[in-house]
Parts: sequence; C-alpha cells; structure tokens
Amino acid sequence: MPITTSPQPPLSLRDITNIKNTTPLGTLFHLSSPPPFFPASRESKILMMFPLSNPSSSPESQIKKPKIPLDVRRKDSFRSPKAFLAAHYPSINQPRLCLFLSIFFIQILLLLALRSIPRSFRHRLHHFPAPVTAHHHLTPTLTTTTASVSASTVKEENSCEFGEIFVYDLPSALNHEVVNNCDELNPWSSSCAALSNNGFGPVAAGISSVVPENLAAAWYWTDQFVTEVLFHNRILNHKCRTKDPNNATAFYIPFYVGLAVGKFLWLKNSSAKERDFHCEMMLKWVQDQPYFTRNDGWDHFLTMGRISWDFRRSKDEEWGSSCIHKPGMRNVTRLLIERNPWDYFDVGVPYPTGFHPRSDNDVVEWQDFVRNRNRKSLFCFAGAKRSKIKDDFRGLLLNHCRNESGSCRVVDCDGSKCSNGTSIILETFLDSVFCLQPRGDSFTRRSIFDCMIAGSIPVLFWKRTAYDQYQWFLPAEAESYSVFIDRNEVKNGTASIRKVLERYSEDEIRRLRERVIEYIPKFLYARPDEGLETIKDAFDVAIDGVLRRFKEQEQPGYRW
Repeated sequence: MPITTSPQPPLSLRDITNIKNTTPLGTLFHLSSPPPFFPASRESKILMMFPLSNPSSSPESQIKKPKIPLDVRRKDSFRSPKAFLAAHYPSINQPRLCLFLSIFFIQILLLLALRSIPRSFRHRLHHFPAPVTAHHHLTPTLTTTTASVSASTVKEENSCEFGEIFVYDLPSALNHEVVNNCDELNPWSSSCAALSNNGFGPVAAGISSVVPENLAAAWYWTDQFVTEVLFHNRILNHKCRTKDPNNATAFYIPFYVGLAVGKFLWLKNSSAKERDFHCEMMLKWVQDQPYFTRNDGWDHFLTMGRISWDFRRSKDEEWGSSCIHKPGMRNVTRLLIERNPWDYFDVGVPYPTGFHPRSDNDVVEWQDFVRNRNRKSLFCFAGAKRSKIKDDFRGLLLNHCRNESGSCRVVDCDGSKCSNGTSIILETFLDSVFCLQPRGDSFTRRSIFDCMIAGSIPVLFWKRTAYDQYQWFLPAEAESYSVFIDRNEVKNGTASIRKVLERYSEDEIRRLRERVIEYIPKFLYARPDEGLETIKDAFDVAIDGVLRRFKEQEQPGYRW
C-alpha cells in the first residue's frame, strides 16, 4: 500500500550535505516514491493515470486508503531493506551497487513467493469460468444437463443476491378484466384461445410427427403478444418475490398494456384517448403509491407485450399509444419484444415461441434432437411479400429462394399458410442449415427465435433485427451464432446468398450451430409456474437482468 505524506519544503545544498554525512542513504526517501536518481518508468506513469473504476460500467465509490503514521513507518526497519543494508554495510551507499542488490533482492522475493503458491491453484488460474457477460467460441461436448447449456443459464443456489421483488396488486381492470374480455381484444376474431392455458395457448395437436413424441406435450400454439401474462404468472411464484414492500429491491407493475391497446391499433376510428385510457389509469394509480414516489419510478418495471413503437405515438392522429411518452413512465424499466435501441429503459426480451419445456430434461433432449438433425437444405425462407412497400425485401428473398430451389426451401406465408396452428415453419427450420431473417413489419420478428430454437443458423440483413435488441439473451459476438449479409448487396445483385453460405466449412457450420443450441434455454418460456429445476429460461434471465440493473442504479451519481 502506498504511504502518503504531506509535502515538504525543498532542501538546500547545505541541508543535503549535512544529512548525507549523518544518515544512511536508504532513510533519505519515503518508500512511497522512487529516489530522485531512479526516474519513474513510463509504465508506472501510465498506471497512475488509470481511474479507480471503469466509467462505462456501474459507478463505484472510491475507497480511501487509510493513512499510516510516520513514526510507525520509521520504527519498522524491515519496511526498508535498503536502509537495513546501509546501516550495516557502509559500502552500500554506492548507487550502482545499491541498484544491483535491490534488483537481486526483489528477484529472490518473487521466486520465494511463486514457489509458495500451490501447484493446483496455479493450474486453476487458467481455467476460471468466463463471467456471464463474456462469451467464448469453444464447442463443448454436451452430455449432461449442466454441460448442455450455457454456464450463464444455470441457476445458482443464492439466486436472490441482487434483491427481492414486490408485485403490485393493481385494479383488475388493468389485467384480469382485460383477459376476461378476450372476445373483445381483437377486431377480427376472439383472443380467448390464445390466452388459454395461462397464456401459453392451445396445446399443439398433431405435432408429434415433427418433434420427439415425449416432447410433444411441451408444445403449444402460443401467440407472440402474450409476454405480459407469462411474466405475471411466473413472477407471482418467483422465489425472490416478497410480500413486504419495505424489503423490495424491485417493484413489478402487472399491467397488460399490450393486450389492452391491441384492438384500438387497428380500428380506424379509434381516438387517442381510447388508446391511452388504460395507461393513464395505471399511471394515476401507481403514482399514488409511496414506493413509486420514493425513487421516482427508478426501481419499478413492467412488461409491455408488443413492440416499443406501438407505445410511442407523438401526435394524436398517428399510430399507437403514447404510453411510453407519459411523464410517469420516464424512469420505469420496460420489457418489450422489440426495444428502441436508444432508450435506456427499453429492454428487449425474446418473443414467445411454441416450445415450453416442463423440466431440465426437456431442454437437454430438445438440444440433442436439433443437434443431430439431418438438414437437407442449405438455407430457407418463410415469409410473405409486402406488396404495398416499395422495394419490398421480403418479396426479393422469396424470388431469390425460388431461383435457388436446389439449395433453398421456401415457405410462402401469403394468406393463412403460416398461421399459428401449423407446423410447416418448424419443419422447414429443422430441415435447413441456415434461415433467412429479414425485418418483419418492424425490425424484429418472432421467426428469429423459431429459427434458432430449431437449431438453424440465422442470416440477418439488418443489425437492429437482433444485434441491437437482445443483449441479455444473445452472445455478444454476432459472428459466433449468425451470418450478416448486406441487404444492399443482395438488392443490387453483387452478393449471392447461396455463394456466401457455401463458403462456410462443415466445421464452421458446426461451431455456429453449437453456439445457437447452447443459447436455446435463454429463448424459452418454461411451463412450470416456478420455472425449471436448474436451468434459467428467458424469464429468469430477464428478472436477473432487472435486479442487477436496479442494484447498479443505487450507486452514487448513477441517476439523473
């Protein structure tokens, strides 16, 4: 530990001469700084410039080092080997000899220190597991439950280390009544079937011909806009839920805003007031709660089961609700299936898919199934044209695939061919090495997760389709699990998708697929209300991320 002292006035030449004649050389200088004839190295100057914490990470308070009294330093002669030698061997006052002996003495100490470290510990230094935010390119041999998933998806014993969650009991008009009125949520048909089975939807009948028979019961025809219901049911049974708000680190608002606003998005004569009605009701209620006003909403979060843009209306005549722009929403963390990449409070979570495992074994068995699948097509595309959109890229991909019929499998989703309740898309992804994933009606689409759950490697054309969306759920290195092709090169004919994908060797494909399979648990919403036994699913990862975020926000100077 460096020892600091108050600055002293400079010594005159006479003072230096007198001290030199009466004092051993080693006691002239404090140990916290090098002697004047030992210039500070470039490296030491650089090290002194480093801050105590990384400004890009969560702020940390600087720890002040205790001061040690000057007289304590002087009494401890073993703090200065040089002073000890100088006192007993006068010849040590020679600078060159002093330097040599100092270096030699340090080398002896380092050698003794290294020999004192146990051999097993030195071996483990090279085998520390990567942190949850780090990602590697190794393809492990997957034989057991814990080895079949990413280390970051295995539950720890103390999973409440970042705090507990209090769930508000909202007025039923903001959640339960919305579900009870399922016949009115969709302007075209009833949503009651989609909201059955606690939001998982109808059991996927007839899917046993596509998936392993003992896993067929874990498949449902799940709607893509039901995360509000799925999260609410799971969080009520979460082990970190507390019923005492005074013990809570986080406060969950179980508001079904996406379901409530859904039908008004498509009604031409719906007013801005109708689209904002439920959001304003929720904000009025929650802003009256003492725990909301205490931190101005910083420790509150909710799930919004649609894309962020459905809640960002700027003018009354525009699309959607203005819920996110309401003053009370300013500091509330929002879990959405598509986020605004420039809004800190938006967090992207995976779209719900059809596979909802009942146990750890379901996950491992599914991973083995897709790993060993015989894939007949190099790539595939499932989607429909958007004829009203100029230069429709999805239509271009359909034509591109048809022209490469020997390599590409096409599913034209025009009409109801790909409606929820058919297995044709799952079969296509299971049979293809790569799957083309352009943007949907917005930058993201559920098909990305359908593709990866089937063990197919996504080919992306917009970075905002995945790379800027799901940081808590996807590997940081985009190239470790996906292929990116510039859409403009496809449009102008300078890039052939088939030729790009054919450049990947079998070994490279294996590594890409293994990375996708490793991350499958993070894309799933498990069936049990309490979650899986040891594996974290998408819900667990999201809740862990929220609690860590709120813990970081407690650091001084973090909030505005």
